[in-house]
Amino acid sequence: MIRVARFHPGQVVRHRIYPFRGLIYDVDPEFGNTDEWYESIPEEVRPHKDQPFYHLYAENEQTTYEAYVSEQNLVLDPTPEPLRHPMISTEFERDPQGHYHRRDNRAH
Repeated sequence: MIRVARFHPGQVVRHRIYPFRGLIYDVDPEFGNTDEWYESIPEEVRPHKDQPFYHLYAENEQTTYEAYVSEQNLVLDPTPEPLRHPMISTEFERDPQGHYHRRDNRAH
């Protein structure tokens, strides 16, 4: 049984364990990465595959990158500071209240 995703694209989240935050840009209803990637996660912290997984434009204090994270490891991030990942501005706009919305990139 596949669960309904708790988060959606445009939300800013933080990892429960590791010190990074990011913007969700896509959601897989259940694990959709490679078995090699999955097996590389230490068994004691390896999440179940039968939950939503999120694609993030992520950042920590040192760098920006893309991350793939299980729902169980994410919480909403209340931090008001904007994210600095360079891909965010190509796909999302930030409104005056600090919320991110997907850009309308269709030709007019």
